[in-house]
Amino acid sequence: MKGIIRRLLHGFGIGIVMLTVWGCGMVRTSAVKAGLAESPYYHLGDTWWDHGGIEEYYFNQIPSELNEIYRELYERIKNYEDSADLYASVSTDNFWIAYYAVLADHPEFFWIDSSVQAKESSFTGKVIGYQLSTTVDIENRDFLRTQLEAAADECISRIDPDVSDYQKIKQVYEYLIDMVDYDGSSPDNQNIQSALLNHRSVCAGYAKAFQYILHRMGMFCTYVTGSTVSGGDHGWNIVRIDGNYYHVDVTWGDPVFVNTQEASGTGGAMNYNYLCCTDAELYKTHIPKASVPLPECIDDSYNYYKRNNMYYEYFDYDTIYNVLMNSVWSDESSVVMKFGSAEAYETAKYEMFQNKMLSDAGQYLMSVYGGNTWNYRYNTDDDFNLITIYWR
Repeated sequence: MKGIIRRLLHGFGIGIVMLTVWGCGMVRTSAVKAGLAESPYYHLGDTWWDHGGIEEYYFNQIPSELNEIYRELYERIKNYEDSADLYASVSTDNFWIAYYAVLADHPEFFWIDSSVQAKESSFTGKVIGYQLSTTVDIENRDFLRTQLEAAADECISRIDPDVSDYQKIKQVYEYLIDMVDYDGSSPDNQNIQSALLNHRSVCAGYAKAFQYILHRMGMFCTYVTGSTVSGGDHGWNIVRIDGNYYHVDVTWGDPVFVNTQEASGTGGAMNYNYLCCTDAELYKTHIPKASVPLPECIDDSYNYYKRNNMYYEYFDYDTIYNVLMNSVWSDESSVVMKFGSAEAYETAKYEMFQNKMLSDAGQYLMSVYGGNTWNYRYNTDDDFNLITIYWR
């Protein structure tokens, strides 16, 4: 990670460690001292603490010896202790692991900024306290929390509680894409305020808002950080349906993001490539940071195109021809086709765009709308084996 600054204050035997993460990445830090049995924040060997009733993925993945510092940090942050001396005794590196895990599990901590200072003993090498950088004064946090809960509940109120988990995930995905615009200059864009209240954000805001809403619905969702193959930090989510895990990247589903990045593929339409996709698909463009082991995302049962009859395992000329003709006969504005292999996809591109497969569709459109020529647009996505044709 970037921006690590270390400064030792030898006169006091204390070091100040400041860790910062820029862009869409998460935040870092470090922390402290012994006295665990007297801690008011947790009880060893028990789990009585309140963590909002959510499934804390990172807590369950970090080494068990870091559970105590995780719990202490969680309770202190939840209680607005922006600076404190710590009870748990850990190294700077282990403090960072626990701190990152807390923030990855809890998007509701919206007031945390992108840096933190940790006081480290120059004699023991252990952290003895911390100082958070924050974006919201303590006296304003409860009010903002109420606003954020109401904003999330507005989304939830639009979803039938009896629909499947997939439908809930899909509707939250669509809601955020409709409500939020990608804006790299938006304020508070590393937290849920930017997405849920300001409706302008970057990847961290999209992903944490998605996680926050699903948590309020009692559903599993975790936050993933990493980078993209083109460079730059990035954040997205993993969800679980029927015991299987899937990647969701709300940011890359937003056509505003696509236009901002001057990428091709959606033509201004919502992009469903990044709704419940697999490792094989996502890792062509995304590189996760190995902070904790991630679950395998290998099932494609909830692929959007499969579920909406837009998926073709193989290229069959007659099948695809009929799909194209049925689309124009039905007066559809566009047709989308996802293929099950790169070979099928490349064959489809050749037949459509080089071997005159679209000729009959063009003849029909000219007979309906008049004229001797016809125009169409198309987008191809090599990562997802996807072809979209816009008839007009």
